[in-house]
Amino acid sequence: MKISIKNKYKKLLPLLALTALFSACSKDFLEQDPLSFYEPETTFSTESGLQATLAQCDKQLRNYYVHFGFSGVSVPMGTEYIFSDMAQYGKTDTSPTIADYANTIVPTGDFRRDAGGESIYLGFFWDEGYSGIKSANTVLTYIGNVKGLSEEVKNKYIGQAYFHRAFRYLHLVYQFGDIPLITKVLSVPKQNYSSTKKEAIIEMITADMEKAVEWVPEQSKLGYVGMISKGACRQLLIKCYLASGRFADAEAQANILINQSGYALMQNNFGIFDPGGNPTAWPITRNVVWDLHRPENKVIAANTEAILVAPNGGAQSFLAFASMRIYGPNWNDANLVTPDGKKAAERYPLNNAKYEARFDYQRALGRGIGTISGSYYSQTPMWVVNNVEDKIDLRHNSTVGNWVNMEDLKYNDKTSAFYNTNFRMKAANGSLLAKDSIRDWFDFPHYKIFYHDVVAEGNPAANDFQGATAGASAHMYIYRLAETYLLRAEARFYQGNVSGAAQDVNVVRARAKASQMYSTVTIGDICAERGRELYTEEWRNVELKRISHCLALSGKPDEWGHTYSVNNWDKQSGKDAAGGSYWWQRIVHYTLYNKYPSGISIAPGVKFYSMDKRNNYWPIPNYAITANIKGQLSQNFGYDGYNESVKIWDKWQDAVEDESKI
Repeated sequence: MKISIKNKYKKLLPLLALTALFSACSKDFLEQDPLSFYEPETTFSTESGLQATLAQCDKQLRNYYVHFGFSGVSVPMGTEYIFSDMAQYGKTDTSPTIADYANTIVPTGDFRRDAGGESIYLGFFWDEGYSGIKSANTVLTYIGNVKGLSEEVKNKYIGQAYFHRAFRYLHLVYQFGDIPLITKVLSVPKQNYSSTKKEAIIEMITADMEKAVEWVPEQSKLGYVGMISKGACRQLLIKCYLASGRFADAEAQANILINQSGYALMQNNFGIFDPGGNPTAWPITRNVVWDLHRPENKVIAANTEAILVAPNGGAQSFLAFASMRIYGPNWNDANLVTPDGKKAAERYPLNNAKYEARFDYQRALGRGIGTISGSYYSQTPMWVVNNVEDKIDLRHNSTVGNWVNMEDLKYNDKTSAFYNTNFRMKAANGSLLAKDSIRDWFDFPHYKIFYHDVVAEGNPAANDFQGATAGASAHMYIYRLAETYLLRAEARFYQGNVSGAAQDVNVVRARAKASQMYSTVTIGDICAERGRELYTEEWRNVELKRISHCLALSGKPDEWGHTYSVNNWDKQSGKDAAGGSYWWQRIVHYTLYNKYPSGISIAPGVKFYSMDKRNNYWPIPNYAITANIKGQLSQNFGYDGYNESVKIWDKWQDAVEDESKI
């Protein structure tokens, strides 16, 4: 069956008119508003009301990757990466302490940003997560009012709502730890919540996803890309099983998704070939990895790898995504100079006399400002396999145009003696030519962040290309089959089957035409392969926390020989290198956090890049705690307000029973 997105939102337009009312509702998760100014018993007594709410849930998934309210210099998903081993906040002109997270992340911090912010969006994840939970709970609370639904159709909607609720909860528990469990829409506000242990929430959503896998149809029976399918439910169930320590069950579900569900990794060129923004300046040799990540190809029926996609393109969406601006280096910065002191590269509009197509990096690569700056680990060590930096791997291959090394760019100032020679980080005498190596100088996966800026391309006077900003397509993967192989590799690793885990990792590497393969793998090798394959797709911070939890549950050592306890892997503080979670050990080994003494500038104006073991979880926002005036939520270990004697529900059933007690 041909899968279409063309008319998905068009056909649901009357339903989405109803969901437009949602934006007027408070973001406070304690306000159990059923998302409508209409009487809920009337509004949600029809199938169209259920469909509208689920369409809103589907649409909201893309908000994590790109959000219309932000200023165009960052995206929510960037926060997931700067709290990981793969990136740091790179906009060094914002504040000297912009990344001093060990000291600045506090429960009362200003992290509830949904417009105009430039830094981190902790509160956004809290608000957006509970907003999605509220929408899912609306379906689950009122579906019994809808007359005439067959049991099959009713269960489909319930299963899709379970997915949306479980998706939010699984991410929230690894971002915020023990949190309030809300499973229904109440007739009056509840202000006496207690937190529920993350393990109990994981147990509940795992049971929900087992039902969802049974009830939700395959993609071929849904028709429209972006709706929750059986494959998407199974992928989430695999993650829930891993988080529960049910590793054999996770492997069994991965086997079904890989072998029996009609999905397959893309192995050859397919779909539309996009030659790039300017093939003269940056030529692309067509390859399967490039094609796989072109937005138009993510949503076509020929793509057998896509499990869940968030449609976001053309007339169906107006969400801007300045991907190249946010994730690309600031190659145009005045802090990047030639050996004779000229600006390294200038950008010119097409109608400027100085314009030369061979140096047209603004159209080829975008005007990066390095908000999310790739860590050194993500540029080089992550790509080393068998002591070889694998530059044949299509995902790290500059010869075909997928990967950009800064040294591949050329100086374009004709007044410089170094005109038309390659960029250099240092002069012959050793002095830095890249004065801000965090923001201006890092290699990056061009194939992942390139999108056409169609508006700027239509204006010959434009010299400010920033990525897909005003009409370009930017459909986004939520789940792909490549991740399924890596999840199965994890499940096998935790069970002691390292050769089987290596086989799964090698399947992904073989598709990328990598020259190096594994004979055995550590958990670090699996995490590295996730970074290579899933950059900007996976929730990197969340996944590292989930893997930290899984290591503790399994008792298996990490690549350094450390083992972890379920009792304290996430309850430690301090900035020393010992202990902490597996997430912390990757911060210690692979990032610049805590590497420089206080007061020493590591970039112009920047003095602090710090992280604490307690940042394993972000603090429960103070505004959520103070709104719960008749109860007490648990604050996370190491933050002001932490009190181990605060009541926390050990069983999700007890939290649900208490939910109706106002």
